[in-house]
Amino acid sequence: MLLFKNKTLLYIFLILIIFISFESNAQRFIDPEENPPLKERMYYGGNFSLQFGSVTFIDISPLAGVMITDRYSAGLGATYQYINWRYLNTGGRSVYGGRIFNRYNITQNFFAHAEFESLNATYEFNQELRKEWIPSTFVGGGYFSPAGTRGGFNIMFLYNLMYDNIRSPYNEPYVIRVGFVF
Repeated sequence: MLLFKNKTLLYIFLILIIFISFESNAQRFIDPEENPPLKERMYYGGNFSLQFGSVTFIDISPLAGVMITDRYSAGLGATYQYINWRYLNTGGRSVYGGRIFNRYNITQNFFAHAEFESLNATYEFNQELRKEWIPSTFVGGGYFSPAGTRGGFNIMFLYNLMYDNIRSPYNEPYVIRVGFVF
């Protein structure tokens, strides 16, 4: 299939189809007039990725957010990534950092997402390794599939407005994330 550049994208697509086919329950509704306590408006989650082969990639990215209104939420997240290219003999590299995000629920299942992320990463420039903080601004949207009364799974399609093909820890300006919240 030309649509899928590698097996990872194919697996993400298949997981998305499986989650969409689940019976959807309504997302939590936060009534601003009831003024629920902060604990009831908080949510937690993140994403976890593994890839093995000619490239080993491990990503652990927890997040915490708060529903500010019935449609708008904001939060913080952390990221740790380990990357090792088997045939480059460069050894493994660790990437770490954080992000702040905003999410607006357009419908019951679809949302708009924007975030600022800063990752400390090593990159090669003029045959010299450099390690520095690399900023990224992502915009895009996603689909949320509820599971239970508070949680669910989501998939996001994001575009990095600040993509730099030399310094970025991402291979492309677009990023697909699959995650969960509870």
